[in-house]
Amino acid sequence: MSSDGVFVHPDGRCLSDRVGDGTRVWGFAQVLDGAVVGRDCNICGGAFVEGGVVIGDRVTVKNSVLLFEGVSVGDDAFLGPGVVFTNDMRPRAHVKRSGDALLPTTVEQGATLGAGVVVVCGTVIGHDAFVGAGAVVTADVAPHAFVVGSPARQIGWVCRCGERLPADLTCPCGRSYEQAEVGLRELP
Repeated sequence: MSSDGVFVHPDGRCLSDRVGDGTRVWGFAQVLDGAVVGRDCNICGGAFVEGGVVIGDRVTVKNSVLLFEGVSVGDDAFLGPGVVFTNDMRPRAHVKRSGDALLPTTVEQGATLGAGVVVVCGTVIGHDAFVGAGAVVTADVAPHAFVVGSPARQIGWVCRCGERLPADLTCPCGRSYEQAEVGLRELP
């Protein structure tokens, strides 16, 4: 079914009225009331987007990704299959926290999170960063950083195109970078 330029698979569920044109919600995916999803996003099968989540434009949310209140995802980000975000550092079944009691998490524009990544709440994943499959993010990730492992640790840098950067920070695609106060900055 489709309404207002949003496609919702017959087995999908979209309760939010704040989903942008061209977005697709596939089978067994759920977008709850209060979630904000941008234009031209792909919410794949089994993904769960809770109220209070904000997703930018052209974001790919692969199968079985779990996004909970307080998570914000920038434009052009990629969330691989099975990525899980947390939002409570001290969860207890008998204590219900929401709003300001939860720690926000931000995935900045163009970042990629590989399959099975776990993101502990209260972190920022910088723009164009690349988090390798299976990593556990427990601290901020700098822009363009390439991190892997549990806990995630930086092992290099990546270009906006996704290629790992050599020592001179010049990508075969033609982009060049320099160290910034935090992460890398693309040169003109």
